[in-house]
Amino acid sequence: MYRQVDDFLKEWAVAVEGTLQVLQAVTDDKLGQSILEGHSTLGWLGWHLVETTGYFSHLAGLTVPMIGQDEPVPATAREIISAYEKAAVAVKGEVAKLSDVDLLTETGIASVATKGALLRFLIDHQTHHRGQMMVLLRQAGLPVPPVMGPTKEMQ
Repeated sequence: MYRQVDDFLKEWAVAVEGTLQVLQAVTDDKLGQSILEGHSTLGWLGWHLVETTGYFSHLAGLTVPMIGQDEPVPATAREIISAYEKAAVAVKGEVAKLSDVDLLTETGIASVATKGALLRFLIDHQTHHRGQMMVLLRQAGLPVPPVMGPTKEMQ
């Protein structure tokens, strides 16, 4: 849970950079890559990160562009990256307007009781799906970016 806006903003910058590295490693021809038929694809996971960035921000009372759950996954990786970049910048701008006291405001959601807890969940959720994408990148034969340290591709 975040209690200081500056702490979130510092971690958000790192999280966004890592997520962009993963999204930028996806190629258009591999957007359909999944672990098994019928499972989440690289394209769906990337688009899900865009969707949930807006959704969780909305739950925290922030004005961030949202896409609907029924919006189709874009046909290109560039479209996903562009939408994610816009959402990430909007989150940064909206959170920067908050005070530390605002982070302690109740959300009405039991599992993420405060705005600070919801913002923590936003980053954790993003990290979880980014990890899934990294596995799919390797499975697709694409380079895995060094998001949290060196990868096998760097050896």
